[in-house]
Amino acid sequence: QRDCQSIDVNVTGGTDKSNYRFGLGYNRDEAVMYGQDYSRYSFRGSLEQEVGKYFRFGFTTNNNYSVNMGNNLGLYGVLSMSPITNPYNTDGTMKRIVKMPLDDQFVYSREIIAGLGDQWIDQSKAFGSYNTVYGEIKIPYVDGLKLRTNVGANIRTTNGGSYTGQGVFATNATTPSSATISNSLNTNWAVENLLTYDHLFAEKHQINAVAMYSAEKTMYNRSQISATDIPSDALQFYNLGQAPGDKVTINPDYQDYQVSGLMSWMGRIMYAYDTRYMISATFRTDASSRLAEGHKWHPYYAVSAGWNIKNESFLKDVDWLDALKLRAGYGQTSNQAVAPYATLGRLSTRQYNFGTTYSTGYYVSQLPNTNLGWEYSETMNFGVDFGFFKNRLTGSFEYYQTKTKDILLGLSLPSTSGVSGYTANIGQTQNKGFEFALNGVILENVGGFTWDAGVNLYSNKNELTALASGQDRDENNWWFKGHSLNVVYDYEKVGLWNESDADYKYLQTLVPGGHAGMIKVKYTGGYNADGTPKRAIGTADRQIIDLDPKVMGGFNTRIAYKGFDLSAVGAFRFGGKLISTLYSSAGYLNMLSGRRGNVKVDYWTPENTD
Repeated sequence: QRDCQSIDVNVTGGTDKSNYRFGLGYNRDEAVMYGQDYSRYSFRGSLEQEVGKYFRFGFTTNNNYSVNMGNNLGLYGVLSMSPITNPYNTDGTMKRIVKMPLDDQFVYSREIIAGLGDQWIDQSKAFGSYNTVYGEIKIPYVDGLKLRTNVGANIRTTNGGSYTGQGVFATNATTPSSATISNSLNTNWAVENLLTYDHLFAEKHQINAVAMYSAEKTMYNRSQISATDIPSDALQFYNLGQAPGDKVTINPDYQDYQVSGLMSWMGRIMYAYDTRYMISATFRTDASSRLAEGHKWHPYYAVSAGWNIKNESFLKDVDWLDALKLRAGYGQTSNQAVAPYATLGRLSTRQYNFGTTYSTGYYVSQLPNTNLGWEYSETMNFGVDFGFFKNRLTGSFEYYQTKTKDILLGLSLPSTSGVSGYTANIGQTQNKGFEFALNGVILENVGGFTWDAGVNLYSNKNELTALASGQDRDENNWWFKGHSLNVVYDYEKVGLWNESDADYKYLQTLVPGGHAGMIKVKYTGGYNADGTPKRAIGTADRQIIDLDPKVMGGFNTRIAYKGFDLSAVGAFRFGGKLISTLYSSAGYLNMLSGRRGNVKVDYWTPENTD
């Protein structure tokens, strides 16, 4: 049994010079498993007010407080048990654990979890406040010239704690109690100044120009402390200092402090003639504190043009055509999505015994990169927008090509280097494809019924066009020139070995010690004159297997009758491959060991060879 509640109350109003909207919300969602639930309280509001002829200001705010309980509960133990497991003792009481051939599982039930009392708690509380304030002034005596400042201030803080009493959820009844407390604080501020000029000349020439300067800063801090052997269940996680001193742990991997900033300048101008011809040009430059010295700034530009063919005189009298527009664009975008201190490298700690002293040592776990710079993309696109039959049928088609340079990715290094890797600009990729969308109004208020439907199709081909090393392949990171970044480099499974196979006589050559029922993989080596393979299957037979689908899409439909409506959405994809976390070798229901719950397997036998 689970309970879901959602309550919202809103108040709106306004005058010819002001408007406001405020709302309160409450949401509660109980999970299927007892002890897991989520509650959220929210307050949101917005206000816009004009003052005199030239000034306007406003704000939006969105605040929420949430409590998440029972996150560390899971269904693994229940799902992994054999379906014929008996969780009851002979006297009818619940067992503490169920024994299985390879492991034991704690028995979960609503009554057991409810009866734990102070022996178990897991909660996470969070508060977030996201706010924007703006002020806008019209410059007197210059029609269309405005100055606007936007200020954003956001904060999110979390407080989490968990406690598990002795033996709780453990197969060993004497497993020590444990507790953890964690806190985090994330703040962000942003200031954006915009000078805008928008004016229509001679009723046909529309000019819109924008100049912008913005800056923002983000700070994140996290800490966590854990302890074992808590002296009393009543303490739970509220006083870890009561635990023995050698049982309190401050793991440096769970402490974090990050500060990053971004500064931007931008200029844009747009011109339109008689709502038929449109052209725009943009120049922007950004500086990111996340990147290396000498590489923090990156300038880029964009241009676009459009032709509103429907507004031409030779199409104005075509009644069944409501919109027809051609557009094209070329420009750059950029990406600085790396950890704030990725350029500096990282030291990690390792405890060791130095004589009779227990010491802490430091080692390099991530290399620095003093040349880390922006990732940027150059995009070219062409599109058409259309509308027919009083816009009851609308849609668009777009073709694009994006070339991304200096891709930001983590570069793994061989274990012999002593370092796991570092963040680098690893190479270049190309993405090209199309997007098609079609939306229609099938019924429009016919006897109170309205029916809308839409479909979209899109295809994207991703290709690695160059590696920074100048090589064509990096097998360690699964990067191959001419292939997608989303690949698997592994043996290609082509079936199972069966004695009836024509090539079964070569099994011992291809797979020494092999036998019927084994997975057969593709052999790419050569053959002798008599048709026998020249070698055994090995690493040279690994294949580059692309995972990307060829075409993806979705559909949506909505049927409404007076005050009621029903909506449905769906998605589909053709081609490509999916990696199943359930059926993979690491899947917790695919261990194929012990008398436990497993996925259904169609095992090979001499009588079942398919």
